[in-house]
Amino acid sequence: MLVSEAGLHNIKFSFRAAIVRGLAHDRRCTYVEAVVHEKFEGVMFQAASRAMSEVFEPPFRAIFWKMLGFTLGVLVVIWIALQGVIAAFVALPYAWMDTAISVLTGIGAIFVLGFLIAPISALFAGLFQDEIADIVDKKDYPHDQPGRALPLSQSIVQTIKFTGVVILGNLFALVLLLVPGVNLVAFFIVNGYLLGREFFEFAAMRFLPAAEAKAFRKARGGTVFLGGLIIAGLLAVPILNLVTPIFATIFMLHLFKLLAAQRQNVARA
Repeated sequence: MLVSEAGLHNIKFSFRAAIVRGLAHDRRCTYVEAVVHEKFEGVMFQAASRAMSEVFEPPFRAIFWKMLGFTLGVLVVIWIALQGVIAAFVALPYAWMDTAISVLTGIGAIFVLGFLIAPISALFAGLFQDEIADIVDKKDYPHDQPGRALPLSQSIVQTIKFTGVVILGNLFALVLLLVPGVNLVAFFIVNGYLLGREFFEFAAMRFLPAAEAKAFRKARGGTVFLGGLIIAGLLAVPILNLVTPIFATIFMLHLFKLLAAQRQNVARA
């Protein structure tokens, strides 16, 4: 039996409505919320894919090179300081012992400096975070009201928090390397929560008061946590984790914009 084009359209509409009603029942939300949610089903991966494609674009690449330059400068200073301390306080009777100590301390310093790369880069990236956000606003949302840069005191606190989160993440990664059998899930759960919370609240506070930004993050806690897991996955990859702060800032700005639009659609419906 042939079905007319209008009939086929009605069947598709009824089928789509049934799916949305199922979403509403499964998620314990209203039908309108489910319609909007169904449209934004891929919101997380849209935002992540978009952010990753932008990380190496010229404006962000310039910030990355500045961040990397500052980071390498600090690492060189730490290296020189370590070598100076060893030379000043370690005196051995034989030349071959001096050579052996120099080699061993050099290897140890490489591991220590390798661990410090991500936290130090996060520290400097935090100083450029508002600059990153301003670029995203101008480039991707030219018709929207731009976000407000955080006050200097709040920006410093936020930078310290970001650095602390990255240090914690790297400590977990180090434990996973040194202790076989430690569940990888712990690394992603802890860092997924911390990274998602910190970076999303930064994005939200550019547009909302601090209390409202935190409330919005809590209301969309599951989505923000999933976003944090994506950031934690990037953080776990050596070398690539250098771009984590830039990626996370861009990613969470896109995610906030999409979720804010979703909230407005629900409010208007």
